[in-house]
Amino acid sequence: MDAFTPEEERQRAIGTRRLMTWLVIFAIVMFFAGLTSAYIVSKSAGYWTRITMPQPFYWSTLYVVLGSVMLHLSLIMVRRGKAKLVAPLLVASLALGIGFFASQMQGWKDLVRLGITWSPNKLLGIGGTYGTDFTITKDGQPLIPVDGHWYTADDTGREHPLDAEIAEQWDRTGPYVYTLTIAHAAHMAFGLLSLVIMLGMAIRQRYTATDHVGLWAGTVYWHFLGGLWIYLFLFLRFVH
Repeated sequence: MDAFTPEEERQRAIGTRRLMTWLVIFAIVMFFAGLTSAYIVSKSAGYWTRITMPQPFYWSTLYVVLGSVMLHLSLIMVRRGKAKLVAPLLVASLALGIGFFASQMQGWKDLVRLGITWSPNKLLGIGGTYGTDFTITKDGQPLIPVDGHWYTADDTGREHPLDAEIAEQWDRTGPYVYTLTIAHAAHMAFGLLSLVIMLGMAIRQRYTATDHVGLWAGTVYWHFLGGLWIYLFLFLRFVH
């Protein structure tokens, strides 16, 4: 059997790297599909907390999108033979990635300040302004506080207060919000690590117009994580 030529070996290695990248992405998609499906099932009945998305999470969206733009530009530059421009663009991407993590941490702090934590608290222990920072629903119907009592929206005569019942209920939303966002942040941590590695490769000018599969893989992974964050953000903003 004839041995592969060096060029054929290189092409096989590139193909393997691309395949591994898509397999990793597929595994992450299935993981988050399971989490969001469990979320939807959990909120279908009983008491549920609708939490207003913290403002820093909006900044997270901006940072991750801009980071993707910088990374994509670096990929375009190396394909055009302008490898010297790759490192500065990767530095910008890395800074934006750090900004993403900083905004995520601030968003979690804002939730904790409201009494929304990974370990669930009683519904009546949630702080903030009702109707602005959060609302509570029962079987999909919003609850209305009137003179210290709780009623469903369709109880227009205010004849059936739910005070005793709601006093025993725990917030089930918070743990899901933390699980989804922290799981995403954990995958983003690998994205930051890949950025550091790519930056080191770019500084040593290891990427060329014909050999840059590592930069391609890192860029595709970051684009995917950016799209995943936008999906989670919209999911928590509207489905939630």
